[in-house]
Amino acid sequence: MSFSPNSQQIKTLFNQIAPVYDQMNDGLSFGIHHIWKAMTVKWSNPPSSGVALDLCCGTGDLTFLMAKQMIKGKVIGVDFSSQLLAEAKIKQAHRSLSSEIEWLEEDVLNLPFDDNYVDCATMGYGLRNVVNIPACLREIRRVLKPLGKVAILDFHKPEADWVASSQKWYLDNVVVRLADFLGIEAEYAYIYPSLERFPDGKTQINLALDAGFQEAVHYPLFGGIMGVLVLTK
Repeated sequence: MSFSPNSQQIKTLFNQIAPVYDQMNDGLSFGIHHIWKAMTVKWSNPPSSGVALDLCCGTGDLTFLMAKQMIKGKVIGVDFSSQLLAEAKIKQAHRSLSSEIEWLEEDVLNLPFDDNYVDCATMGYGLRNVVNIPACLREIRRVLKPLGKVAILDFHKPEADWVASSQKWYLDNVVVRLADFLGIEAEYAYIYPSLERFPDGKTQINLALDAGFQEAVHYPLFGGIMGVLVLTK
């Protein structure tokens, strides 16, 4: 897809790729995404108890990591893909966690929570796919408690030309071919256009400050292929 997809098209895409979502994340990140996700949870500064929110939770990797960090409390995994949430629930059945987990099928642009409701939040590979990034950041800020943090992990287009060229080659020749093997080539062909549309780290910081966050830091990872935006309300 070379166009800018709307919310329904993105939802349909993720419902279609749900059965192989974890396999494709391994392929996209060389398997290192588990380390990046652990770093993201740490940067969100989860409390020992309280309420944590994992937005665009997918199959629940960040949700489960957050639940391990909290001695007690509740972690809410939110995604608008019913099929990804179904995969998350299957994975949960094989885990023993001290914190309660709740799964909600909702849109991150319209969260069903009161203002100042959650202690911290994470988002993995979601901000790049929302149709309105500024509105998403404002909604996250709304539901966070004062001084609460959100850590947002996503793929980026690197600034260095040679890294960006290597990334494009890898996406075109490895990831899309893997997707073709799994029968979802069309769904994953949209990745590179989405990277080109996604704001760089400096722009993300400015968007977050404009949304009302008092602190914003962007950490580029893996040569700028990946980044974590850490925001404080």
